[in-house]
Amino acid sequence: MLYYAPKTTDPYHNLATEQHLFDTQKTQDIFMLWQNDNAIIIGKNQNADAEINRNFVDQRGICVARRLSGGGAVYHDMGNLNFTFIMSDKKDIDFQYFCQPVMQALAQFGIIAEAGGRNDITIDGKKFSGNAQYRKDGRVMHHGTIMFDCDLDAMQTALTPGDVKLEGKGVKSVRSRVTNIKEHLADEITLADFAAALVKNVLGSSGLQIYQPSNHDMAAITRLQDEIYATWQWNFGASPQYTVQKKQRVQGCGTLDFYLDIKHGKIQAIQCFGDFFSDKPFLHLAQHLVGCSLQKLSIAAAIENININEYFYNLSKETFIKILCE
Repeated sequence: MLYYAPKTTDPYHNLATEQHLFDTQKTQDIFMLWQNDNAIIIGKNQNADAEINRNFVDQRGICVARRLSGGGAVYHDMGNLNFTFIMSDKKDIDFQYFCQPVMQALAQFGIIAEAGGRNDITIDGKKFSGNAQYRKDGRVMHHGTIMFDCDLDAMQTALTPGDVKLEGKGVKSVRSRVTNIKEHLADEITLADFAAALVKNVLGSSGLQIYQPSNHDMAAITRLQDEIYATWQWNFGASPQYTVQKKQRVQGCGTLDFYLDIKHGKIQAIQCFGDFFSDKPFLHLAQHLVGCSLQKLSIAAAIENININEYFYNLSKETFIKILCE
């Protein structure tokens, strides 16, 4: 089994690396250990807007990235460690098989962990690792996140959607009681110490066989990153169709209650109700918004030459865009 530890903490690059290895290493088993900084990774079948606190994510500059596998949303920072197995999909390989090295590494430090539920690893009933898998053409990619010393407050806030009401398709994350490994350690063990123990449990005590990506590999990974994983279309536009309600009271204007039908990340229909005053019916403005992606730049371009006060007295364009996009 080859070992690879990417040096970057860019989530888009690391997810592209996973896919490149899965697509190109048809017979070679690989173990990858990596970190993402300041990111939310959502499952392939999830609705991004239903999983995140958009205001907090924007304020913190948190990357939202969609992975190739299913499952729920996870928060990554530098207190978090991620692992990936890419192997032949044999009959005797199951979820427990991939979690075992993590539990064995923890046992070395006096911590008893258990694989429980559908895809979790827990300590005293609290989750510290979520796992997911992707299978294709007789190969399996199993990856998991390990919370060693994660900012749990930031995680909780980032993964708690705001007050908008959203209905539609998409697999919702299941919230569990969580914990950090560090809370259960008797000694001053670092994340690097734990990572070294995990590598040893996976690969044994023999010398490491390091995967060395070629210039061709790096160019292919960069293409995947730029053309798929770093794009708005993949991370937000790929969300299932849904309807969202965004309601806010604006001083001097009134209550604005928007209902938006979203498909492939773009507005299919939009209605507005409220006690605001206007000179023109909102239907005229709605026609300019249909087809726009739910992004500030897209909305701003659509209403660039429109006097928003003809539709809402005492409302600025900036506030209008903010209500729709946050």
